[in-house]
Formats: sequence, structure tokens, C-alpha cells
Amino acid sequence: MTMGPRTRKAALTLHVVASVGWLGAVAAYLVLAIAALRSTDVALVRGAYPLMEQVMWAAVVPLSLGSLLTGVISALGGPWGLVRHYWVLFKLVLNLVATTLLLLYTRSIGHFADLAPTVSDVAVLRDSTHVLHSALALMVLLAATVLAVFKPRGVTGFGRARRAVP
Repeated sequence: MTMGPRTRKAALTLHVVASVGWLGAVAAYLVLAIAALRSTDVALVRGAYPLMEQVMWAAVVPLSLGSLLTGVISALGGPWGLVRHYWVLFKLVLNLVATTLLLLYTRSIGHFADLAPTVSDVAVLRDSTHVLHSALALMVLLAATVLAVFKPRGVTGFGRARRAVP
């Protein structure tokens, strides 16, 4: 399936917007996680977790799914293919792993968001895993961005076989 130039550019634009938005949403989540971990203001700590949950469900999750969907559409409809070039395949794997882990992680932030207003001691909420997970997610998304920009050489076996077929 190949798309016309306009459709291909529209699909690629949607993919870039979703992917950059995902990166920005994770950065916002990271800022809130750092604030919740480091702040001495009880109200800020209690308020950070419900905000983090909102950022997760209103931005991070939809943008991750949008990035995955538009990336597959762009790859299938464009010249690179989905499994012909290693850089596309690596981006796909990174996206699938990141999205899967993200969806599993949503339970954790939901737990903390539910707990935040009810705890008497906010020390219970000081959990560095939120900072660690969002920092790691940011690095994965930056790696995918670097792959997209630099497009390292390398054709998969499927790509080589496809080139050999006239």
C-alpha cells in the first residue's frame, strides 16, 4: 500500500505531532513528579499526583497511541516500509514497548492519585519511581527522535529480499 504524496505528508505530519506531543507530555509529567518528590509544601505534594494522573490520561496515553498508529500508517504507506529498514523497525519496537509499559504503569499513578488526598503523612507519597520511569521514558522517546532524524543505514532481510524482487 503506497499513499500519494499529499496523504503521505499528512500522515507523517500527524505522526510527528503525536510523537513530539508525547515527548512534551512526558516532560510535563516528569516536572510534576520531581515537584512531588522534592517539595516540602504538603498541598503541592498532594495536588501533584492527581495532576500527574490527568496528564497521563489526557495527554501521555492518547499521544502514545496516536504516535503508534500514525507511525504504522506512515511506514506502511511511505517509502520506508514497516520492517524494511532497521531504524523503522527499532522505532516500532521502542514505541510498542514504551506504550505497553505506559499502559501497565497507569495503575501505579492511579493508586497514588487516589491515595494523595487521604494520607496524613505525605512522606508515603514520596516515591522516586515516578521520576525514574518518566526520565527513562523521556530517554526512549529522545532515542526514537534521533533515529527518525538520522535514519541510520541498514536494511533488514525483508528489505533485501524486497529489493531483489523486480
